[in-house]
Amino acid sequence: MKIVAGVLVLFFSYSCVSAQEEIVTTFGEGVPIATLSDKGLDEISGLACGRNLPDLMYVHNDSGGEAAVFLLDSLGENVGKIEFLETKNRDWEDIAIGPGPNGKSYVYVGEIGDNNAVHDEIVIYRVAEPTQLTSTTRVLPEKRVIKYPGGARDAESLMVDPISGDIFIISKRDSVNTLYRLAADKFGGGQDELEELIKLPFTSSTAADISADGSQILVKNYLAIYYWKRNSGESIAEAMIRKPTELPYSPEPQGEAIGFLRSGKAYFTLSEKRFDLDPVLYKYSAK
Repeated sequence: MKIVAGVLVLFFSYSCVSAQEEIVTTFGEGVPIATLSDKGLDEISGLACGRNLPDLMYVHNDSGGEAAVFLLDSLGENVGKIEFLETKNRDWEDIAIGPGPNGKSYVYVGEIGDNNAVHDEIVIYRVAEPTQLTSTTRVLPEKRVIKYPGGARDAESLMVDPISGDIFIISKRDSVNTLYRLAADKFGGGQDELEELIKLPFTSSTAADISADGSQILVKNYLAIYYWKRNSGESIAEAMIRKPTELPYSPEPQGEAIGFLRSGKAYFTLSEKRFDLDPVLYKYSAK
């Protein structure tokens, strides 16, 4: 990945919203809670906090890394991994936790990176989230191959709606990023083209997440973190069409990962290693 030189931030006109819709949670400044010294985790590009294992985080490396998801404890120590069998990491860019078959919690990984927009297809992998910690788990993931409408795109942001189970991808390199959806019932087959939903008021998205209860949404780029409060009964697109609130962000050398704590009362960010600086795990707690 190359750091984008200068991020253009654009804001659209949004329709008026009620006072209730404008209420947002306030988060404090980022607090460094761990420095990752594991040399095998130097290109972390995605982060998701556990649901079955709420004290752990799932992370993965960027393109060319091992086809595996690593488990970190609250101090950033590598305590286990899930190896994806018969799988390559062409360009894994983000990870999410969300519902899957039989109401179980699943880990979703997006092979969605495409700097030069040359790949006609992208892949979403998923495996059942572990219910207990083991040093190494080997599993053959489910795999869904999909396409964008209108041709190849680069993306680094993946999120799964805990309410609907729908999968969302946000483009990166267009001047205003686009939100795409794969309906939950399409993961097993059928329509293979993502649905284009809305344009977002920024560019260079690098990570995204939805809180475990579905009520909060985060998207980050290299310079900022954007936040939406989702009202009861709203779709993700209906919530994100409103102007986002900008949240605190401690600048990172190449920050490409963000994730909510299961409670939704904090979020974490993590950077790839750059300029010989070990990645620092930051925590932002609700006030």
